[in-house]
Amino acid sequence: MAVRLRLMRMGKKKQPTYRVVAADSRKARNGRFIEIVGTYNPRQEPSLVEIDNERALHWLRHGAQPSERVQKLLVISGAWAEFTGGEGPAQQADQRPAIVTTAASAETSVSTADAATEEADEDAAADTDQAADAATDTDQAADAAADAATDTDQAAEQDTEKAEGGES
Repeated sequence: MAVRLRLMRMGKKKQPTYRVVAADSRKARNGRFIEIVGTYNPRQEPSLVEIDNERALHWLRHGAQPSERVQKLLVISGAWAEFTGGEGPAQQADQRPAIVTTAASAETSVSTADAATEEADEDAAADTDQAADAATDTDQAADAAADAATDTDQAAEQDTEKAEGGES
């Protein structure tokens, strides 16, 4: 039996909510399923994703294949990163990865970690500066567009006045 982690549509007409289920791939979308792994509500702002990572990992480790959408939801919940062994969005940005070293090279690894931290801080500062510059450019573009709209309105008024003056 090929198990697939997929979405099962629930909810009212034009108001969908979904269950993330483990189901036999040969069954219908809303048909029989093995287990409910979580829920997904795309209509909330922001979208609500509740997944039991422990059960999702159980099914993934036993060969279940996620659908594309469910894989994206697993990435959001952090289960996919745990399954693949990579870093995911669930890991906090301020957490530094553990560095395993021998006693002889402990000093060099600490200095390397400090240098990496300083580089990350500098990159973050540069990104902030770039974002501020982009915001300024956007504001200037908006001002220019507003000026152009005002000029267009003034030209239209002058044309109207000329047309009215010629008829009298």
